[in-house]
Amino acid sequence: MRRTERLFQIIQILRSKRRSVTGQELADELEVSLRTLYRDIAELMAQRVPIRGRRGQAT
Repeated sequence: MRRTERLFQIIQILRSKRRSVTGQELADELEVSLRTLYRDIAELMAQRVPIRGRRGQAT
């Protein structure tokens, strides 16, 4: 999966969840490492996508 597709998929997953989700759950669902997920989340936040989170969870 290309990065742009993965970024879009992260947004879609977060929008569809009714509860907080951990980074590891997202990484497992996307079949990427936790480090890759964190880089992708940082990129989305740099693009001003409103992602709220706390240690271990994102909403």
